[in-house]
Amino acid sequence: MTEQKIELKMIRMSEVQSQEIEWLWYPFIPYGKLTIIQGDPGDGKTTMVLNLAAKLSKGEALDENMKVTEPVNVIYQTAEDGLADTVKPRLELAGADCERIIVIDESDKSLSMVDERLEEAIVRTGARLLILDPIQAYLGGGMDMNRANEARDMTKKLGALAEKTKCAIILIGHMNKASGNKAAYRGMGSIDFFAVARSVLLVGRVEGEPNTRAVVQIKNNLAAFGHPKAFALSEEGFQWIGDYEITVDEVLGGIAPKANKMELAKQMLRELAETHSAVLSNEIFDRADELEFI
Repeated sequence: MTEQKIELKMIRMSEVQSQEIEWLWYPFIPYGKLTIIQGDPGDGKTTMVLNLAAKLSKGEALDENMKVTEPVNVIYQTAEDGLADTVKPRLELAGADCERIIVIDESDKSLSMVDERLEEAIVRTGARLLILDPIQAYLGGGMDMNRANEARDMTKKLGALAEKTKCAIILIGHMNKASGNKAAYRGMGSIDFFAVARSVLLVGRVEGEPNTRAVVQIKNNLAAFGHPKAFALSEEGFQWIGDYEITVDEVLGGIAPKANKMELAKQMLRELAETHSAVLSNEIFDRADELEFI
């Protein structure tokens, strides 16, 4: 069987009109591009994204670098949580305007990343943010996420949709258990998911702070890397902390942040100063060693 010849088409760069990147959240989530938010199960990825969606639905910003001037329509697709017993209560707790949070009904047919209903829904609702949670649930029945060519082809098509509609698209992904690997290789499936995304955020626990979750950017093709952020999860719910001193290695390795150790060391010295008129240096080092500061 003879393959159909594809007509050669060329574009002169002189014909291309330059455009500036528009940001939903600088420098973490660009409009018209793909962003991946990944982390271990239970570390708060979905909770953070739902609180982001809730803020946007009211025209409010989650972070000071998020320039929101009016309420935003958000399409949120999930294959892991029930809409009535999990997603809706979380949105209500976050104070969302649920009229602006839209879900594509998958009762007749499951969605995939290349489903034409995605574009139709974005256009019809004017959504500026589309969230697919998690990545692997929206691959389509015949796609192997570990095959580089298949992963790249599907994510490129989704990226083209983002660019065409100027909608920010977030893919939420779980981390694999390959400890010791670089963050880029800890995402589920082919590295090509990581390659096509323009921004990738890692959400993880903070050693020694059981209620705190760090948000660290591990890829950015469009701007300088953003400063790490953090949020807290407690019985009172979600609380945004903002700037936080922590590194990718500290998040992945379960290492207490150096900044936290510094504050604890200062506290130790203050306590020693309050209870002792004089302290030998070796006593300070012994105490620091006991508290694992050094």
